[in-house]
Amino acid sequence: MDYLGIDLSCAIGSLRNGEFPAKDCLLPLISKLLGYFLVAASMTVKLPQIMKIVDNKSVKGLSVVAFELEVIGYTISLAYCLNKDLPFSAFGELAFLLIQALILVSCIYYFSQPLSVTTWVKAILYFAIAPTVFAGKIDPFLFEALYASKHLIFLSARIPQIWKNFRNKSTGQLSFLTCLMNFGGALARVFTSIQEKAPLSMLLGIVLSIFTNGIIMSQILLYRSKGNEDKLVKTKKIS
Repeated sequence: MDYLGIDLSCAIGSLRNGEFPAKDCLLPLISKLLGYFLVAASMTVKLPQIMKIVDNKSVKGLSVVAFELEVIGYTISLAYCLNKDLPFSAFGELAFLLIQALILVSCIYYFSQPLSVTTWVKAILYFAIAPTVFAGKIDPFLFEALYASKHLIFLSARIPQIWKNFRNKSTGQLSFLTCLMNFGGALARVFTSIQEKAPLSMLLGIVLSIFTNGIIMSQILLYRSKGNEDKLVKTKKIS
């Protein structure tokens, strides 16, 4: 009994015999179900951030470079997984994250007008090169090098935002909910990646994501807490 690559026969057989499924049977099943849950949940991960920008009509406190690098990182990761024929449950969220990341960057551009010539050039280059990467029509060695570099890309995407938060002592329009979902999703991905026997480089990227998203979440909580304290002090002075 197989649905979407999920083998249910082992678990159902054990339950019919009045037995609890064995570890070797249960863990792969949990991994598959969790993987598809992450894919489904990823459809809304960046919506809170997009809605916050649109509602406030502001990109204050956001690092444009950080979100542009995210798009590049998701593109490389998705293309690599597609060409390696990994199970969809092991990487499917990347497709939805990439779509949302593109929408997010578009929103940032829209509320950052007028756009520079450099910004237009970057956008044109991306849409010119991305189809070739997705098709895998590049040298295999270069493809591996690109995938290896995506860890540095994602790390580079977070560092400007972390530094900007630290420098401004504020997280501006960053959405805590989006960061929380990124953090939780990365934690769950560690388990599914191990079960799906994903490459070590893929696991390394997930660990880096947990680390950097954890820092940004901490900054949001810290600076918003300080902001509320400052507002309270000002209110008392006025009173």
